[in-house]
Amino acid sequence: MLIAFRWLVRLISAVLILSVLGLAGAWYFAARSLPDYNEALEVAGLGAPVEIVRTTDNVPHIFGASDDDVFFGLGLAHAQDRLWQMVMLRRTVQGRLAEVFGPRALPTDELMRRLDLYTLATQSVTAQDARTRAALDAYARGVNAWIEEVNTGARGRGAPEFFVFNAEIAYWQAADSIAILKLMALEQSGNLHDEVLRARISLQNPAWVADLMPDMPGPGIAALPDYAALFPQAPAPIRQAAGTSDPFLPLAPRGLGGASNAWAAAPKRAAAGGALLANDPHLGLSAPSVWYLARLELASGGVIGGTIPGIPAVLTGRNGDLGWGITTAYADDQDLFIEELDPADPERYRTPEGWAGFETRRTILKVKDQAPVTLTLRWSDNGPILPPAQFDLAAVTPRGHAVALSWTGLDPADTSMSAAVALMAARSVAEAEAAGAAFIAPALNLTLADATGKVGQILIGALPRRDAAHQSQGRMPSPGWIATNRWQGRLAYATNPRVIAPQGGIVGNTNNKTVDRPFPVHVSFDWGDSQRVLRWLKLMQDREVHSRESFIAAQLDAVSPAARGLLPLVGADLWFTGQAAPEGTPERRRQRALELLANWDGEMNEHLPEPLIYAAWMRALQARLLRDELGPLAPAFLHLEPLFIERVFRNVQGAGKWCDVIQSAPVETCTDIARIALDDALLDLSSRFGANIESWRWGDAHQAQHDHAVLGRLPFLGALVNIRQSTSGGDFTLMRGRTAGTGPEPFANVHGAGYRGVYDFADPDSSVFVIATGQSGHPLSRHYDDLAGLWRRGEYIPMSLDPGLARAAAAGITVLTPAPGLAARQD
Repeated sequence: MLIAFRWLVRLISAVLILSVLGLAGAWYFAARSLPDYNEALEVAGLGAPVEIVRTTDNVPHIFGASDDDVFFGLGLAHAQDRLWQMVMLRRTVQGRLAEVFGPRALPTDELMRRLDLYTLATQSVTAQDARTRAALDAYARGVNAWIEEVNTGARGRGAPEFFVFNAEIAYWQAADSIAILKLMALEQSGNLHDEVLRARISLQNPAWVADLMPDMPGPGIAALPDYAALFPQAPAPIRQAAGTSDPFLPLAPRGLGGASNAWAAAPKRAAAGGALLANDPHLGLSAPSVWYLARLELASGGVIGGTIPGIPAVLTGRNGDLGWGITTAYADDQDLFIEELDPADPERYRTPEGWAGFETRRTILKVKDQAPVTLTLRWSDNGPILPPAQFDLAAVTPRGHAVALSWTGLDPADTSMSAAVALMAARSVAEAEAAGAAFIAPALNLTLADATGKVGQILIGALPRRDAAHQSQGRMPSPGWIATNRWQGRLAYATNPRVIAPQGGIVGNTNNKTVDRPFPVHVSFDWGDSQRVLRWLKLMQDREVHSRESFIAAQLDAVSPAARGLLPLVGADLWFTGQAAPEGTPERRRQRALELLANWDGEMNEHLPEPLIYAAWMRALQARLLRDELGPLAPAFLHLEPLFIERVFRNVQGAGKWCDVIQSAPVETCTDIARIALDDALLDLSSRFGANIESWRWGDAHQAQHDHAVLGRLPFLGALVNIRQSTSGGDFTLMRGRTAGTGPEPFANVHGAGYRGVYDFADPDSSVFVIATGQSGHPLSRHYDDLAGLWRRGEYIPMSLDPGLARAAAAGITVLTPAPGLAARQD
């Protein structure tokens, strides 16, 4: 017995020692990829020495003798801090994720190969102007210089993720940067989701479309045809598409696409006498953030703001004379076309002139630990044929047909990168307006303010030209063989909506409806916001003049106009009604919840119970209204639809009928459904957060989920790399924190302002910005999450173009010098 015990002790000790040694080894090799910011490097491809001065927040300020050398420095800095992120973005757009992650990434790879974005990006390289070509090439040389350092300098493969997933690191090319910009455009273009959903609703009941997907208020919108009238052989309405659980899919679900806020004030509306501008683009939260802060000292002057690793441009920020912000324009720049296949030869499709052959090409998808998959890519005149298993396309595609996508982002001569580079050199609103002419996709609202005091907003991006006789006006998939349905080029850039030097002195956008023009010169039928703009208008008009502080307060405003509008409507017959109920009963719990909500001002504060009660009530209410009629289509509406709830409770055009449960014999009223839904919500919340309503906190349910896209899903590692924070705000607040809408944490904050910036041209060096996580993508770096606390608390860091201030606060200076006799790697 004693011998056995001794051997057990020895075995346990050996296991512990090996575990400690293993962890120490893993830590050592992972830490090798942490860059030393105080370092001198000899690198190939550089014309003259470059200094990368990093502040205490790890924001690189890059100084060089020429623009090419500065872009080289940006490429190297991006690669130092975000190499894994850059490689994964490139692999995504190339359709090469399954090589690393196996079959689960095949749906994304298939979609990206069928869209062929990387080939289009390669073709677009020659379309860029000379300045942009030089910037792309120099940036690529900088990225490759760091990859060379990783390969030859024992730098831990560049990032710890490369130890977990054996992904090769190819050298960077100019096309890679354009491809990532196209990928960003795809993530922010979600018209196809709305087209499919509208068609599915129409198949089930055409009368429901006006209630579930109502047009934004305002004239100029024509009636919508029934989808079944366009395609009599469309699938049965109850059919449910297979869908996909692929975590890598770059096109976000409906309701989780691009969003954002931006506004500007002219000097007459600014307390300090200079123009003001604020911008906070909204994208899916992640660790690290999509955004990376940087300052470039170009020949045209300094420029600072938000970049995306892989792209050599400040996409939102300022220079010495001009500030610019971006918001998703929600332009209708995608159309789905149903292509009829030739019954005698499915490789042919119907056109206005008769049958024609698809443009086809075969491609091979390599899959980790499995045999390769061969795809045949097909393009019609209208665009690439999409896989029917994605986007619920199978639910709206008649037998013997296929679906093609027309999208402005599929342009093989996309000059959006040239526009982004030109914007950094623009010194005025007029010059920025001219630079925007080259922008193709995604369609963005560009909000501007310059040092002369002029402000403005311009829609940049290509808008398709449609025929006035288009059968569905691009709101649902339409027959691709009818000539009047097909695109007829683009609208002229001069016709894009713009507001320059507004009389009121303030211009802004919250993804709201910006223009009301009749089809076919419309911008969109579907907009991203009908609520936040109400709060923004109030905040802007409540003050005669604004300041940097008031613009910051507006960015961080957590009052929900949706809550303020819906609660009095939904609870109209419930407030202070019924007999007093004893403690511990469902009736008393309901009465207490209603008392709290009756005295609540609609602020989605993380420390309050009222936002949680409201959100859960509205979620339960919408589910009860939709579930009996829509059946399997109900999960398509994961988020609250305020316009739908308002139509129902105001009984607009008979919409109150949604309150009756069609499967039950009694006729339920909207008051009945509101009361039942509140009880549902309170029961669910009590099971999750305890019986004491006053102890509930919105922030406990509304945690920001900055998750690592890959390591965050692994046991143990997820706890180390994922960043979780209690947050205020909600789906319809200016400080937008879009909820997940599904899963075990439906109120989790998954989509918000990854970047915030406020620029004051009365005192430019008082301008501020912040990102949601940290500059580094390395989980062992202190800069992995050092900005996350500031972001959560609504704090910022300075945005200065003063080289002296940058050097005074330097936490490290990397000096790059040309390596004699070494050529730049471009293969």
